[in-house]
Amino acid sequence: MAARQRSVDSFCQRTLTAGCLLLTALWVQGGAAVPVGSQCRLNKVDLPPPEVTNHTFRLAEEASLADNNTDVRLFGYYQLFRGVNVPDYCYLMKQVLNFTVEEVLRPNSYRYQPYMDTVLPYLIRINNKLNQCHIDRDDHNIQRNVQKLKETVRKLGESGEIKVIGELNSLRDLLVIGCFKLE
Repeated sequence: MAARQRSVDSFCQRTLTAGCLLLTALWVQGGAAVPVGSQCRLNKVDLPPPEVTNHTFRLAEEASLADNNTDVRLFGYYQLFRGVNVPDYCYLMKQVLNFTVEEVLRPNSYRYQPYMDTVLPYLIRINNKLNQCHIDRDDHNIQRNVQKLKETVRKLGESGEIKVIGELNSLRDLLVIGCFKLE
């Protein structure tokens, strides 16, 4: 019962956080879309279909139940975007997604079935679409933030990998904020 309550509380917290992140991003942008190059944008057609969204939620929920470190948050808006210019958000998310897919999800693809079989191919497809994304400015802050994320996950070991999977909903929300052209 306590695990189910924790799961419901966690879901509510993630939903509230995602809503706040979206409102903050829109406020920062003055309600307009982020102006970046087309290679750093995803279109509406790239949004996850309902089955992928549902499986992402279930995958994250299952991993969250195995996550015994509730003090650390990996995909928090303020941790990842600190010192990063709004037009560079998608480039940052490309780096984060690449790390998540290559170093966490692929090596753990046998876990959390059948959800992983639906979510991983979608994230690989999005990661491939963002391969052409680059910025011409200094990306020191982006690399620093991504390196902090990687170090935290590696320091936590298997627990860190489970935490990444448990926060896939947050990652999805940040991808939408940073990369999707929703007009």
